[in-house]
Formats: sequence, C-alpha cells, structure tokens
Amino acid sequence: MRRIRSLNKFTPTLKPTWLARCRYYLLINLVPYFWTKCNARMLQHGWNIKTLLFSSVFRSSLHSFLPNKLYIFKEISKTIGKRQYRFPTWRSSTPPEFQLFHNKRHQSCWPFFTKVQFGGSVLVSARHMASSSSSSSDTTQRKANRLASEKSPYLLQHAYNPVDWYPWGEEAFRKAREENKPIFLSVGYSTCHWCHVMERESFENEEIGRLLSEKFVPIKVDREERPDVDKVYMTFVQSTTGSGGWPMSVWLTPDLRPIVGGTYFPPEDRYYNQRGFKSILKIISEKWQANQSEIENQGTKILDALTRGTHASDKGQGEALPSDDQVVQCFQGLSDTFDKDLGGFGTAPKFPQPVNFNFLLRYFSQDPSGEDNVSALHMCLHTLTKMAKGGIHDHISQGFHRYSTDQTWHVPHFEKMLYDQGQLAVSYVDAYQITKDKFYADVARDIFTYVGRDLSHPDGGFFSAEDADSLPSATSLEKKEGAFCVWEFQELQQLLAEKVTGTSTISQFDVFCHYYGVKEAGNVDPMQDPHEELKKKNVLIVRSSIEETAEMFGLSEDEVTSCLSKCRQILFQIRQTRPRPHLDDKMVTAWNGLMISGFSRGGQVLADANLTERAIKAAEFLRHHMMDETSGCLLRSAYTSQSKQVTQILCPIHGFVDDYAFLIRGLLDLYECCHDDSHLAWAEQLQLKQNELFWDEEDGAFFSSPAGDNSVVLRMKEDQDGAEPSPNSVSCMNLLRLSYMLDCPEWSTMAERIIRVFAARINRVPEAVPELMTALMFSLATPKQIVIVGEKDAQDTKELVCMIHKNFLPNKVLIVTDGDQNGFIQKKVKTISQFKKLDGAATAFVCENFTCSLPVNSAEGLEKLLNSHTHQLPRNS
Repeated sequence: MRRIRSLNKFTPTLKPTWLARCRYYLLINLVPYFWTKCNARMLQHGWNIKTLLFSSVFRSSLHSFLPNKLYIFKEISKTIGKRQYRFPTWRSSTPPEFQLFHNKRHQSCWPFFTKVQFGGSVLVSARHMASSSSSSSDTTQRKANRLASEKSPYLLQHAYNPVDWYPWGEEAFRKAREENKPIFLSVGYSTCHWCHVMERESFENEEIGRLLSEKFVPIKVDREERPDVDKVYMTFVQSTTGSGGWPMSVWLTPDLRPIVGGTYFPPEDRYYNQRGFKSILKIISEKWQANQSEIENQGTKILDALTRGTHASDKGQGEALPSDDQVVQCFQGLSDTFDKDLGGFGTAPKFPQPVNFNFLLRYFSQDPSGEDNVSALHMCLHTLTKMAKGGIHDHISQGFHRYSTDQTWHVPHFEKMLYDQGQLAVSYVDAYQITKDKFYADVARDIFTYVGRDLSHPDGGFFSAEDADSLPSATSLEKKEGAFCVWEFQELQQLLAEKVTGTSTISQFDVFCHYYGVKEAGNVDPMQDPHEELKKKNVLIVRSSIEETAEMFGLSEDEVTSCLSKCRQILFQIRQTRPRPHLDDKMVTAWNGLMISGFSRGGQVLADANLTERAIKAAEFLRHHMMDETSGCLLRSAYTSQSKQVTQILCPIHGFVDDYAFLIRGLLDLYECCHDDSHLAWAEQLQLKQNELFWDEEDGAFFSSPAGDNSVVLRMKEDQDGAEPSPNSVSCMNLLRLSYMLDCPEWSTMAERIIRVFAARINRVPEAVPELMTALMFSLATPKQIVIVGEKDAQDTKELVCMIHKNFLPNKVLIVTDGDQNGFIQKKVKTISQFKKLDGAATAFVCENFTCSLPVNSAEGLEKLLNSHTHQLPRNS
C-alpha cells in the first residue's frame, strides 16, 4: 500500500498535456488492478510502478486495455474547431493506416478508454472489469417494448428492457422530429459480450431506462442486419474518439446527424473525471436544451467532414495502376509484422486473418522456388499450424473461436463466427492442396463438421454465431465466458480414468493431460483472466506431438492417436450435457456465401461429394429464401422461428454489397466444383444487379449500400480487408473471373477501375488490402482458362477435373461443358462451340490470353499442358 500511496507524489509532476493526462488516467484506473494481479511478477522483474508505466514492455501489454492507436480525422478536427490533442502513440505492429478498422468486429471485447467530445467538454469513460455474464433476467413480469415484434436475436434480447426502444425506421425518426428530441442510437449484435454487460448495467436499470425514454428517442440496431448504418456511425466514433467497438453508443440530431458518440459506458461515474452513462445522458440532454442550434450546426459540419474524409483517395483518373512492386511491398509489410516464433501477425490479441493467408499462398504460387515466395508459404503454414494446435481451435466440438487473447493462441475469446469458419476452411483446404499434408485437410474437415452440426438450419442455411458466454451448469444463475468449453483437472481425472488399451498403469487421463497441457491448478495465465472466470480451468492446447507422447509413455503412435480420439469422444458427450451458449440463428446472405465457398473448395480438393452437396443445398436455400422475386434483389437475412421454420420480417431488408459479392464468389466456387450452369448463370445475374445498385459510375468502385435510403446519411465504400474481406476486393476478383469465364472484357475494365480507385491506398499501405492485392496479382498474371468438354458425370470427365483440383492454380478459371448448344455457356460464349471432344472422350484445353493448347484427354497429358498454348481463340465480337 505504501507504493500505491506514493503515486500521489509522482502524478502532480506530469505536464498538463494529453499524453500526461492519459498516463494519469492509467495510474488512477489501471494500476490498482495491475497491482493486485501482477505485484509478484513486477517484483520478480525488479520493476516499480513508475518504471512499469513508462516501459515499452508495459506499453506493449496495453493492447489488452487500450485501442491499438488513437487517431482523429483532420477534417473533423478542423470542422469543430477544437484544439488537436496529442494522442499517445502506443507501440503497435499493426500498420497505422488501418488500425482503426483492424479486427473491427471485436475490439469491444477489450477494456479501453472511450473519449466523448461534446461542445467544450471531454467525457472520458474507462471500460471497467465487469462480470462476463449476459443478461438472464426473468421477463415474465416485465412489459415488452416494440422490439418484441422483431425477428433479430439481438433486438429480441432487448425486448423487455424498461426502455422505449424503437427499431431503426421512420416511426422513430418521426417521433424525434415531432418531439424535437435527440436520438440515442445503440448498435450491437447478439453474441457481443460487452453489449450484454451494458444491457444488464444500464438498459435494465429503471432510472436510466426512464431517462432514455423521456429525454431521447432510443433506437436499437443489429449491426449484422444493418451494416450500412453501423459503418456510417462507427466511422464517426472512430474518427472522433480514436477507437471503436460494440456496443456502439451514438447521439444524433432528429435528422440523423451524429453529434457525440462512444462505445461501452459504465452506468455511474467512475474514478477521475470518468463520466458514467447516466451522467452523459443528463449532460447531453441539458446541452441540447440550451444550445440546440449550435449542436445541429456542429452535426452538419461533422457530417460534411465525414463525407470529405471518407471519399476514396481519387476518382479513378490519373493514378497509375499498381504493379508488381506493390505486391512485393504487401509481402514485405506482412513479413515485418509476422511473429516468427508463434505465427500470426502483430501482438496479442491475435486474430485469424484469412485475407493474409489468401495473399501469401498466391504470392508463393507466383514463383514456388523464390526465396520470398517460400517465406510467404512458411508464414502462412506456420500460422495455420499454430492456430490449429492452439486453444483458439476447439479440440472437442470443432471449429475456431473468434480470436486469441494472448500471443500463443492459447486463451481465446470463445465466440464462434460463421464468417471465420467459411474463410478458414478455404485457407486450410488451400494449405492441403499445396502441401498434401493430411494435417490441414483434417482441420478443414473439422470445421465442416462443426458448421454442419451446430450452425446449420435443416433447410440448408447457415446460422451466424455462437456466443462466448454460457451457464457453467444447469443450476447456475450467471453466465461465464468459456464455461461451455473449459475443463477442471479433477473433472477430467474422473471422466478419463480408464486405462489405455493393453496397459495396466497408463490411463487415458495421463496421455490426454500430457498432450493437451492440462494442469491441476489450471493452465490459464492469470494475466489472461482478469475476471477470474477461468481460475483452475484448462483450455486445451496441443503441448506435445504424437511421437513425443508415444515415447513418453512407451506406446505406439497408433495407440496414442486412438487414445486421444476416444478421450475427445468422451468429452464431446459430456459437452452435450452442458448448457449451450446462445446461438444467433439469424442467417446472413453474405456469410452464407463465404461458407458456400468453404464447402465448395472442400468438395473440390478433398474430393468429397458430401461437402459439395452441402454447398449446393445452401445455395438452393439462398435462392429460395433470400431473393425478392419482384425486384430481383437479394435479401440481407432470414430468421428462425421457435418451431425452426424460416421466417422473415414484415419489411425485409434488402441486401448490401457484401451480400452480393460474397455470394457471387461462393457461386463461382460452387460452379467450378459441380459444373452446374445454373450457379454460373445466377452469379452473372447477381453481378448485373450489383452493378446496377452499387456501382459508382462517376468515380468507380462499389458503394456499400444502394442509393435511395434517406435514413443512411452517407454512402460509403469499403476499402479495408479485415475480419471479413472488403466487398470491393472480392468484387474485383469476381469481375475478373466472370470476365474470363463469360468473355466479358468490360467487366475486366471495371475490375481495373476498382484497383485504380484505391491505387493511392495500395501505394501507401498495401497490407491493409491483401484481398485486393490478390485480385491485383490475378490481373497482372496471365489467367489460365481451362475448358473441359465431356459429359459432366462421366468418369473420364471426372478424372480430368480431379487432376485440376489436385493442383493449386489460383490464376485459373474452369469451364466444363457437355457441348449442348442450348446450354448457358454455349449461348453466352459463342467460341465455346469450337471446343470438341478428341476421339469421343472427355477432352481438356488450356488457354492463356485466348491462345489455347492442343486438346488432350488424359490427366497426365493435361498436367503437362498447364503452361502451353498454340493457337488463337477469338473473343466474342
């Protein structure tokens, strides 16, 4: 205690700059917590508080408590005329150009400061160490609000709050205008941990609920339903506070201009000058009453600044098209942040980054013998291996958690997202296709097992996510993070007491604990468990190899493998008796498209018809349930009723650009897997509709939302490849693939224009857009057009197709035709009729720049011809 009190002597000497203030807040708020948790560790290293606070080690560790970087848009700084504070520049390996958006979905899972600037005051709220439990209040005695009639799982979670919630829509906007009240906009999603915390602390508080309902028009938005609304106001929050995350809290004028915002707020004031949610509501209400015109003017200026600041770097004119130099620069940027020992990029928390894997594997394929190319392959495989062995991988129930809280991939945030499963499945399939290492194929199948079992609707759609929190037991009253997934030493000792077959002294428990690093005191570092929810718990992580474990116990490798398999089966059955985490059974078109790609690529490379059939079933589900037949537009999402039927809201939300882009990619992958022309035809139809709804004719590239929605105050273009790839990046590749498949050179021109629009960004920080760099590599190389003529179900055709799928050929497009002149391909691409069978057998042609090889009808001959061509194939006139 003497050391803590001595801080009073130290802190007054700090200069009154923003940097000093930030350090002061750290002293007041974080040091007590760190002191209680880390005193022994600090003493062991000979640190005192002052040394610790200003050490680079401490700054690096603060990734768990502060955003990676604090930024503010210059335009907004100029607009609102405030002094530009000096923000602390914490060390980060994340490229500064995209730290605001990096890992954007789950920044909120980490405690950080939220700075809210309003008028001349700064309201600072420090995220506190709250309990992890989700709301589990009894709703039987509580009055339902408007959200009770919604379908979104997230909105339904708030249907019994004592808050007069409105869904996003004209009813709420009209009320705000008529009563001249500011809007409080709360944005989150159903599996968001800190959304649950803020609900329990604030939205279930009667006093706060009354204040919200009387002084504001409160609106709830599911960001997964309305990514356009989320994107606009998240950009505002990130621009003005330097950080972002969910829940997002933004106050708007009645005409939807943002005036102040932040993320999570505790209900009451805390520590030094840290305003609680209740105080903030009162201050904003008072400011609105006293200075409404000034606030509205500021909102107008902020929106104007956002409009200027979020425009693409140029209008697609006059900027040189990026070249191979930028591709190399992207590789070097990723290499600089690569963790050579533990895999991954940057420091903790570590996220799966499939967009990086896609780029690295394709960079390798350009020159498999080049030193940098081999290094790119190593970076990808090393990371995929460490992830698969880590705690981020669920070794019992399969699938991958959202991210790792530590450097070693051990302790995850236990939420599971569909979009991660879809993208990672492709990464592991690609890794297997290159290496032929069964390890990667097994991990991919593991993902397919999890999604097929736990994230699948009986009709074929894929659910969105599983929560991180769950009840530890059926009698528990409070949910805890990871309760469904972790194990106690004594529990495992009882469950795995059986002796290994053929031995009398070695138990399954012995082998299992050695292999998965189980400890009696638990294997979770207290530094990774600030809420002590994982105390004495074990998160399974592979700590040994099969070979080393076999040697350790004097067993054969087959005996160890069999023993571990039996142990996992036993524990899986026990898992099924535990209370399950909340399932978000909303089905999002975009994420279903990503999962269709995963199953399609798995079906191709693993030669598994079941995986192909699952992808086909999902595509049929989307065609049946996610299409507005009247307009020909996609719908954003569908829902699951209590009777497990697919249902829809009264006014369905139409799809956004990511719904089109990701589904088109899925359909193209599915066509190359099963060769059904209907999937290719639907992909073309959707691309035409996407162009109609989202293409910027004046400047190029795709807007995220369609025109005509007056409730969206700003149409934006996504140029960041993060947890999900940017729709512009995916669309660029889709357009290139369709161009070569359907002989549409105008679509290649559109793809080139997308690259040119973002050329300035690519030149500055190409590693911010690795998926777009993948499309750039495709456009700079010479794509191979492989045409196979034969009956699609004939054995000779299958042999040719199988040979193609055994090889990693990222710069190829594949067309399979049976020669039917009435087929979609023949009608669309007139020159396809020139391709004929050789000697009545299935025949392959390999073309580059529409110069084609001589025909071959053997797998061996096709393999030899992948890089040859002889005669010219004319384009459509």
